[in-house]
Amino acid sequence: EAFPGVWVAGEVQRLRPSRNGHLFFELVEKGEGGSGDQIAGKLEAVIWRTDLQRLQRELRRSGQSLVEGMAVRCLAAVEFYPPGGRLQLTVREIDPLFTLGLLARRRQETLAALAAAGLLERNRMLALPPLPLRVGLVTSQDSAAFHDFLGGLRESGYGFQVLLVHAAVQGAPAEREVASALRAVAALGVDCVVLVRGGGARSDLAAFDSRRIAEAIATLSVPVLTGLGHEIDRSVADLVAHTALKTPTMVAEFLVRRVEEAERRVVEAARRLTHGALERLGADSQALGRAEERLLRAAAVLVAERARLDEAARLLVAVAGKGLARGDDRLRRNAWALAAAAPRTLQRRRRARRALGERLVRAGRAELRGVAERCAGLERVTAQLAPERVLARGFSITRTAAGPLLRRVSEALAGERLLTSLADGTVASRVEGPAAPPAGSDERGASPR
Repeated sequence: EAFPGVWVAGEVQRLRPSRNGHLFFELVEKGEGGSGDQIAGKLEAVIWRTDLQRLQRELRRSGQSLVEGMAVRCLAAVEFYPPGGRLQLTVREIDPLFTLGLLARRRQETLAALAAAGLLERNRMLALPPLPLRVGLVTSQDSAAFHDFLGGLRESGYGFQVLLVHAAVQGAPAEREVASALRAVAALGVDCVVLVRGGGARSDLAAFDSRRIAEAIATLSVPVLTGLGHEIDRSVADLVAHTALKTPTMVAEFLVRRVEEAERRVVEAARRLTHGALERLGADSQALGRAEERLLRAAAVLVAERARLDEAARLLVAVAGKGLARGDDRLRRNAWALAAAAPRTLQRRRRARRALGERLVRAGRAELRGVAERCAGLERVTAQLAPERVLARGFSITRTAAGPLLRRVSEALAGERLLTSLADGTVASRVEGPAAPPAGSDERGASPR
């Protein structure tokens, strides 16, 4: 009685319509601060039939419907039901702007996170095969979207192969099941993956704004095509997909057109190849005809040439016989002349060789005499310049005990031992002190006795 009307926000779970037209459900709060999967608080709630019809009309005007997993803010009376011993909320109003604002905020946060991770364009950068006949399908089995998509492919007459992985496409399990189904069907070796569902309220499509499904699409190794059945807004799943179309039927039409285009290109290529081959065959046929004509003319020419060749061979045999006889006579005469002239030629060659050898001997002897005379002159000069001859004329050579030649008085150190070479031997001496060099001393280290 103290709370005739309070605003309560939470997540709708366990929707249970009754046969009387009433709607029972649970309003829960998950985790601390509304996050996580652990339920932190729960209240039973009911919307009576008269209020439910009115609230459903108001939600539809904003593109929403009451579904599980939907976050709502509702005006409710807190009531106690004595027969059941339970406390429950009787919902009178639902704020549609609260749900829309919450969905929009979550959508923007998801898009920002995907952009920061570089996932918005990742799937779109994959190459869609020109002939996508092996298709992976993720949707609710036996749904309208399932039949619309398969019907569009079947009517085309092409050999599409569709591999279905079932997933709930709305409600609380949709986010988890769709993400798992996308990864499962992509592992089957398909050309592309198709994610479709039928039309619905904006809140029915909330799962396709989730980050979990968006990341699953973006990270697949095959292109993803979406047809989520909404005509106005594009979900986050559409934004990260390779190709986004409005409905399942439009996705089927897109695939059929792509196969038709591939077939058209093949037919056009076959037509061009056939036309080119026929033109080439025609040209080659004409060239073959001309070659055959030339071959026939060449055959006639060969027959005539063979006849002339036979006649020329006959004449050649006759002429060659006579020529060989004359040549044989000339060969015998030349042989006789060569036999007579050969001894005289050999004798002239021998005399010429002997004369050449004598000239070479004479020239060599003259050269050797000149060399001997030059060597004798050099020997005399060398003997005159020998060190012994210089020492015999009264000169001497003085060195330090270590061996270097003593050239100047300043190089002699007091107390140093010196060795002086004379013509007939060596004299050792020791320096007593510095002295002026005597007149007539030789700077080269040789001094007169």
